[in-house]
Amino acid sequence: MRRILTVLTMITLLFSIIVFPALAANKPPEKGEALPVINLPVPRNAEERNYLGLSGGGLFKIPQIKAHGVIVELFSMYCPFCQKDAPGVNELYRLIENSAVLKNKIKLIGIGVGNSPYEVEVFKKTYDVPFPLFPDKDFVIHKVCGEVRTPYYMVVKINEDGTHQIVHSQLGNYLGAEPFLEVVLKTLGLK
Repeated sequence: MRRILTVLTMITLLFSIIVFPALAANKPPEKGEALPVINLPVPRNAEERNYLGLSGGGLFKIPQIKAHGVIVELFSMYCPFCQKDAPGVNELYRLIENSAVLKNKIKLIGIGVGNSPYEVEVFKKTYDVPFPLFPDKDFVIHKVCGEVRTPYYMVVKINEDGTHQIVHSQLGNYLGAEPFLEVVLKTLGLK
């Protein structure tokens, strides 16, 4: 009996040494942390490039967006909650873009978790999404973001010195454009 307990203890110890650090490394981005490195293609569409303050081609990182803060939505074309939230997130975009004070300070992007460029384009057209959406067909971004469920929202503050940090993150629970904008303004220090 004692030998069985010793073996079980060793297995438990081995399991905790190997598995738990792997699980901890795959956690969602948290408030106060830097955003994981995410490389996205510079949009081909000139209007979307201008909106993000980018030029040229190739890849860019979210902190290179010309803004004080960036709202990142991880979504999936197949997620019913993402579909339900799409009109409200579009309204958030309009509230920001129609505000002379906020227009150039806050930007939105969406990343289609497990979605191909075609699927992202279908979502964009179906829900008339006015801000840039990017595919994450192979789940690369999803993995570095802790394999969160969708929709997942992050607010990234971009400092004048080029550093950045996550100031808000949440799984779902999108309560509407105005309440979410209040959270964004507060966490970015704009209110």
